[in-house]
Parts: sequence; structure tokens; C-alpha cells
Amino acid sequence: MTVNPYLSFEGRCEEAIEFYKRAVGAEVMMLSRFKDMPAGACPEGKTPPGTENKIMHASLQIGDSIVMASDGHCTGHTNFGGISLSLATANDAQAQKAFSALSNGGQVTMPLGKTFFSSSFGMLKDRFGITWMVLVQA
Repeated sequence: MTVNPYLSFEGRCEEAIEFYKRAVGAEVMMLSRFKDMPAGACPEGKTPPGTENKIMHASLQIGDSIVMASDGHCTGHTNFGGISLSLATANDAQAQKAFSALSNGGQVTMPLGKTFFSSSFGMLKDRFGITWMVLVQA
């Protein structure tokens, strides 16, 4: 079995994908827009008008992990409470680079620093409201 996070950016998915491509080297493995659905695949009225070019589903590879994403219902309001993504890096320089990139436009909640369990560990909330824990894997 595999568990993968599935993030709903409620209208900002394309912006998020571009951000994660720059910040952590995310690679788009698959991307479908609402307009790509076959006729009749979605009940009438379930896709809001004007969302045809929004992302119905995307699959991103970040290192060895897959993160899936969507624009969801395109409400413009995300809610990522109670969940964090943990990014394990190989060394302090890689942790610093990822932490700096992910925190750009976001909020650092615990500065990156040495802890009893890692040479570098820090927490942040990125510009989309996703909480990240960045660490050097011991």
C-alpha cells in the first residue's frame, strides 16, 4: 500500500505547482484540467462555470514521493489544518535551500536550526497555507 497526500488548492493549483517546481524541484508527472473530462463524466452543474482551465488532477514527484493536487471546487478558500508535509533532505545545505524557498511568501513557525534529532530542522507555513517540516534525515 501507498499513502500520498492530495492537496486541494481551491483555484490556485497551477500557481502552487509552479511554486513547488522552483522551491523543491517538483516534477509534473500528470496534469488534467476540468475541460479534459469526457462529456457526461461530471453531473451537470458540478463544475462551476469558468473553471474549465482549472486543474482537476495533478501528480507531482518531489524526490521519491508523489504529491497529488487539484483546484478542488475552486472556492478560493483552502483549509490545510491538522496536517504537515515533512521534507527530509540529505544535508544542511539542501535543507537551508528548501526551507528558504518554501518560506518565501509564507511564515516561518520554527526557524531552521540544530536539534537533538537532526542537524537541521525547521517548520513553516508556505504561501498556500501548507505546513512543512524540513529536516536533515539522520
